[in-house]
Amino acid sequence: MFRLSLLLKNNRFGIISWTITLALVASMVGVALKWRESTSVIPALALEPTAAPDENPPEISLPALGVPEALASIEREIQIKTTIPADDPRHEAEEYRVARGDSVFAIADMFKLKPETVYWANYEEFDGSPANIQPGQELVIPPTDGVYYKWKEGDTIESIAEKFEVEPDKIISWHGNRLDLADPIVEPDTYVMIPDGVDDDQPLFIQVVTRESTSAGSACGGGFQSRGFFSWPSGARYLSGYDFGQDGHNGIDIFAPEGTTVWAADNGVVTMAQGGWNYGYGNVVQIDHGNGFVTIYAHLSAISVGECQSISAGAPIGASGNTGNSQGAHLHLEIRQNGSPINPWLLLQ
Repeated sequence: MFRLSLLLKNNRFGIISWTITLALVASMVGVALKWRESTSVIPALALEPTAAPDENPPEISLPALGVPEALASIEREIQIKTTIPADDPRHEAEEYRVARGDSVFAIADMFKLKPETVYWANYEEFDGSPANIQPGQELVIPPTDGVYYKWKEGDTIESIAEKFEVEPDKIISWHGNRLDLADPIVEPDTYVMIPDGVDDDQPLFIQVVTRESTSAGSACGGGFQSRGFFSWPSGARYLSGYDFGQDGHNGIDIFAPEGTTVWAADNGVVTMAQGGWNYGYGNVVQIDHGNGFVTIYAHLSAISVGECQSISAGAPIGASGNTGNSQGAHLHLEIRQNGSPINPWLLLQ
């Protein structure tokens, strides 16, 4: 007993250390066991079926669906229209085959264009005169009024706009030309539409009107008949401008200072006495002589006769001038036979 107490006394510090160590180990083991229990998976419980496997499911009554009231909405057509109405403006040129009895004026009216638009687009085909129109010819019909122009090397938007008397923007913005608005480049040999353009280099001769249908749309019955020859319509018998056939010219430009009296070249009936531009003819008078011949007096400064008025050869019909597409005062005289220009030099006496 004495030895045991002596042993405890001599090793009390070691015994205390071991006791503390064992207590710590026991504490750690207890914590570990507690953590394991708290994180263990709870076993899933098997659900008992609420009905036998071969039993039909119960029928459940659902409330009836009400019909919704009509709502205001925007109606739209389901069918998509892919055809262009006939009255929509064209943006492409068309081809037309001339039929018997056609004229530049009739074709232009058919396509709702001005005659000069058709004439300018086919100037080479007509060889400088619309009187040369023939059945079977293939004509180009521009999409709108103006000049249908074939682009040349060196042309610019600005130069062509100036040539045909329009603003450059009209050429650029015309849809059918398909130009880049930011960089409008046109390749040579490309056809371009010049809307409302005017080609003064290719003047169109005026349409002949007869007693059956004057420029006013009325008919002039009766009247004086031709003598069978033509007299000079002014005192001078020489030119002050273009001769017949020169650069497509369909008459002769007789010397006549402004205000010079102009006489009827033969008996007949006045079928046109009209002021204005008139395709460049300016103030103009036409006389139907009743034998297939018509005389035309253009660029007048004054007109002294009226439509359906019978007129004798040598009677005054007006005064020479510088109206229309004229570069100076003179008398422009044309003689037509059945609508075609005849060289006045061959008929004047």
